[in-house]
Amino acid sequence: MPMRYLLYAGLALIVLPLAGFGLWLAALPATPAAFSPVPVPQAEDDAILAALKPPKRARPLVAVVGINDATETTDYLMPTGILRRADIADVVTLSIKPGPVKLYPALTVEADATIEAFDAHHPEGADYVIVPAMSRDDDPAVATWLRRQAKDGAVIIAICAGAKVVAAAGLLDDRRATTHWYYVRNLLKRHPTIRYVADRRMVVDRGVGTTTGITASMPMMLTLVEAIAGRDKAEAVAGDLGLARWDARHDSGAFKLTRSFAMTVLANSLSFWNRDRFGIALEPGMDEVSLALVADAWSRTYRSRVELFAASPAAVTTRSGVRFLPDRVTAAWSGDRLSLGHTNERPAEVLDGALQNIGARYGQDTARVVAMQLEYPQRGAGL
Repeated sequence: MPMRYLLYAGLALIVLPLAGFGLWLAALPATPAAFSPVPVPQAEDDAILAALKPPKRARPLVAVVGINDATETTDYLMPTGILRRADIADVVTLSIKPGPVKLYPALTVEADATIEAFDAHHPEGADYVIVPAMSRDDDPAVATWLRRQAKDGAVIIAICAGAKVVAAAGLLDDRRATTHWYYVRNLLKRHPTIRYVADRRMVVDRGVGTTTGITASMPMMLTLVEAIAGRDKAEAVAGDLGLARWDARHDSGAFKLTRSFAMTVLANSLSFWNRDRFGIALEPGMDEVSLALVADAWSRTYRSRVELFAASPAAVTTRSGVRFLPDRVTAAWSGDRLSLGHTNERPAEVLDGALQNIGARYGQDTARVVAMQLEYPQRGAGL
């Protein structure tokens, strides 16, 4: 008799959680709504540009900060690459301590300086500080440094879930803000005085800017270029990136947890025996924005990971001066390789190509999961 009860108890431990998961799954919407953004009033766009005007220098100083052990790949690299190719500001990549910066979900770089070295060279502080998503929202060194930069007059710009880092530093209290769709509820729970703004890809309030998900750093950086150097310059850089528009319009309702998303992530995660490892050849002068987008996208399939390889362990410098370290030192990659598209393809086109290739290999549900993580709008609707 006791053995029977133990068996029943064991079955209950299995069935009840599964039943709870099934009820939770059934409560989710089946698929997201179609992306249908509403135009932003011109006065609001003008206000964002005015709020992003250089606060100190004619040629601004921009600091892109990250922690060494897990800073979001595209959040860190895309602002750096875009602003450097625009050549309208001095852009410095920073780490909290000496040593490589391990990006998530892929790639490793060498920062230009630590925050301590930056402070020694620039005691007056930066004009702009770019804050990517990080594995720890409340790193004390980051929080202290951000508060000091804000006090010295820097405009703080949080990319994606970098809003959680800025909020942990106390810089979003009683401000309007946005963030990646997945983290909105958590952000507001921890910081209830934040006034969340839906249907905006970027929000700027009293010296602090925030954006929605990862790919929103493209329109935010183009808006910053326009604020610093004018519309013509921003249009030229946008053309180089492959973008026709970069305003604040967004449709928050098109990005939410759905049954399709959850089931695809679960199915891909359970296919642990069927993982792919892709290599990207690390070459001097390569486009770091395209590299970030390709590596980030393929690393979010729950089916694959991406590594850089090179014949030497030495850092390799890209188009805009970012120093990458190879994950694997080899002259010949034995497995599947990824490319950054054709020679003339621009970063936005490279991302579209990566999503198409992901869909062809793993199915369209997986491609949509990746696009949702990147908070990437439908291509026809623009970035």
